[in-house]
Amino acid sequence: MRVVRLRAAGGPEQLAVEEADKLRPASTEALVRVHAAAITRGELGWPVDRLPAIPSYELSGVIEEVGTDVAGVAVGDEVFALTPFDRDGVAAEYTAVSAELLVLKPRALGHAESAAIPLPALSAWQGLFDHGRLGADERVLIHGAVGNVGGFAVQLARAAGAHVIGTASAANLDLVLELGAHDAVDAVDAEGFEDAVEPVDAVFDTVGGERLRRSRAVLRPGGRLVSVAEEPPEGGVYFIVEPNRDQLHSLARLVDGGDLRPPPVEVFPLTSAPEAFARSLEPGRQSKVVLSVGA
Repeated sequence: MRVVRLRAAGGPEQLAVEEADKLRPASTEALVRVHAAAITRGELGWPVDRLPAIPSYELSGVIEEVGTDVAGVAVGDEVFALTPFDRDGVAAEYTAVSAELLVLKPRALGHAESAAIPLPALSAWQGLFDHGRLGADERVLIHGAVGNVGGFAVQLARAAGAHVIGTASAANLDLVLELGAHDAVDAVDAEGFEDAVEPVDAVFDTVGGERLRRSRAVLRPGGRLVSVAEEPPEGGVYFIVEPNRDQLHSLARLVDGGDLRPPPVEVFPLTSAPEAFARSLEPGRQSKVVLSVGA
């Protein structure tokens, strides 16, 4: 089978497409024929302590074989997943995945669009609800509201009954509202978002930097500050997204119900992995870059 490997620490220039032996699943795993593998900006810096490594941790594909102790999924199922960051990823024609991580992909989407969901959507879900404890009728400020994570966060917070305010560049304020925010605020306005936002119960940050450092100014007493970008000021929460089958199943239902839409995707063939990873690093991109592995 063909795989993409990061041969040494560095950027996309260190990637190579290689041949490898086809995997066999362990007793609790399923062998998935990967159809699409999504890329996260900056992920080539994650496995530097275990090189060479296969990148990409989001997949959509079809189960080809299951281990002897697998239940809940079967051969022929079309599935998607977020896989653990401490082992090889899924930029390969086949991958063996713990069956407990696999969820039937949204019926309404193809494989490329499905692969673009797990990491950003789970990040949004966990940031808002697990760490931010966001409830209905609360007010939430979402920084980076048109990014992959921020776009999902706007939609999920609105669906949960919260009052949603999103920050973005002036050119993207209409898109923030289109995603479902009640209010959109210019992130780089010289007056500062603090003067434009009434107190909120929670801030969910996806960009870090100055916006994150200034966010306490808009929090009500007892308000929650959560960031997926960097460590927030004292009292805030920084987290790294984790695979979660139940949450991913809920996200798939929302997609199929028309209540959640993924970001646009840019698709590259597996053999163009260096170019795809280079594209993922370009600034100003609102799409999710996806490797098309095969049908």
